[in-house]
Amino acid sequence: MIKHTYDMGVIGNCAFLALIGTDTAVRWLCWPRFDSSFVFGPLLDEQKGGEYSIKPVDANFTSEQRYLTNTNVLSTTITTPEGSYRVTDFAPRFLQYERYYKPLMLIRKVEPLTGAPRVRVACRPVGQYGEQELTRRRSSNHIAFLGLEEEIRLTTNIPLTYVLDEEDFALNETKYLVLTYGAPLEAPLESTAERFLLNTEGYWRNWVKSTSIGNFHQTQVIRSALALKIHQYEDTGAIIAASTTSLPEAPGSTRNWDYRYCWMRDTYYTLTAFNNIGHFEEIERYFQYIANISTKVVGKYQPLYGIGGQATLTETELPLAGYLGNQPVRIGNDAYTHIQNDVYGQVLVALLPLYTDCRFRDPERAVPLSLVEECLRLIEATMDQPDAGLWEFRHIAQKHCYTYLFHWAGSHAARQVARQHGDVLLEEFATRLLQEAESRIEQCFYAERGAYANAIGSTDFDASTIQLITMGYLDPASEKAKHHLVELEKELKTPEGLFYRYRHPDDFGTPETTFLICSFWYVEALACVGRLDDAIREFEHLISYANHLGLLSEDVDAKTGSQWGNFPQAYSHVGLVNAAYRIAKKLDRPNFVS
Repeated sequence: MIKHTYDMGVIGNCAFLALIGTDTAVRWLCWPRFDSSFVFGPLLDEQKGGEYSIKPVDANFTSEQRYLTNTNVLSTTITTPEGSYRVTDFAPRFLQYERYYKPLMLIRKVEPLTGAPRVRVACRPVGQYGEQELTRRRSSNHIAFLGLEEEIRLTTNIPLTYVLDEEDFALNETKYLVLTYGAPLEAPLESTAERFLLNTEGYWRNWVKSTSIGNFHQTQVIRSALALKIHQYEDTGAIIAASTTSLPEAPGSTRNWDYRYCWMRDTYYTLTAFNNIGHFEEIERYFQYIANISTKVVGKYQPLYGIGGQATLTETELPLAGYLGNQPVRIGNDAYTHIQNDVYGQVLVALLPLYTDCRFRDPERAVPLSLVEECLRLIEATMDQPDAGLWEFRHIAQKHCYTYLFHWAGSHAARQVARQHGDVLLEEFATRLLQEAESRIEQCFYAERGAYANAIGSTDFDASTIQLITMGYLDPASEKAKHHLVELEKELKTPEGLFYRYRHPDDFGTPETTFLICSFWYVEALACVGRLDDAIREFEHLISYANHLGLLSEDVDAKTGSQWGNFPQAYSHVGLVNAAYRIAKKLDRPNFVS
């Protein structure tokens, strides 16, 4: 069987993201926000998705794509029988006037390298997910595309006639293309593009220098950190699961979801990743996003919210062809209506540093202590309520072990806060809930196998229970923890070393592909229980499932090694960062436990 990979690179500046194919085509770009309609979306429909490419006339070409070292600046080199050229793509980001300059601007630098290659530039943005064609207006040195809320403008030193007519031309000098949404480029083209490129390279390299990354597979960890960084929507601090929608978990599965939102259930892992690489700024912004949502919640938390904190994310299907013909194409995500009760513990664990970390002593940013009590009351109210669980089952409700784990962890965090503030009543409340959650977790213990099942009364296994070890509920040095991990291996690990989320049927049948973050959880657990050699071996195997640029998808087909699911998947990169950190700590301090 043919191995499927996403042959694309991602660029971004914390205001927008774009996916660039190895043929120079912009496969995906949403403006003005991560969750807006695409303006280029051939990833989901070649006919309706518009086009923005700088392709050679000769179809017989080869391509080499790489990132400039320690940056999110992408370089694609095209070689044809006539000659070769390089396209450098980037989203400007650098410090200016004591703020980050991060415009809705995609800059493309096109350099001839050898010979006299002939190229053809196409630029046809669209609106309303391909339903709206834009009007073109030619000006002196730019082309304006009209019809959206704001103007899209292409400023270039390529003859506009060649671009408008999509006529090929000889590339014999460096050309620049600056595409903007809203505020246009009103400065010299060549010198500004070069200055922005230099400043953007400098910004990313300084950002990498400020990370705390050990020597264990440092290159891959850096790439994952860079990818994770640009999935944060800096305006609000939200971190999205992925930049795309409707890339299928497996071909023909109809498991095609919109991941351009912020899942509360993943806050703990994401914040842990940024903490592990020593990046406080991103943590602080994410805290602010979570705290903002927390202070306006009434009654219950949703599993996910929009990047601006929107609560309603109505799921609809679009009349698009779909990625490689996979339908439906969905925008919005009905999971916002689900009951996922682990979210309360996630919020408490995530917000813990706001109350206990001395770096957050700004009283204007303080979160009311009543928020902790409110989350505890929600844990108390839902202690015996079945829910959709971590994996968002649409028609299955159980009393999930993972939910109780976060009831336990959240209560533990709340108790720390109470002690810090000398609130005896709150401490007693948190302690009681912690003990209740622990009793429910033990009800999930499947004595016949000597391991924890996915839910009370169930005999099915779920990779999320790996977290019983990595979060410290089970002593990683105990035989119980080691045996639990062995039983999960028997049930969920493939011969290729990958992990399924679960193997029992759900609303859409039995999962066909493995889930990468579960495999990284497994690596962490191996390190925790002292199987360090196994952890290293499995980690090194997992990173082989990255694409040519080191980018990870959500899912992997164990038999073919194919990438599936939305891409790049921020939480796969979170998993990699956390697993590498766990191993590095063990290598540095062999006696370190957990």
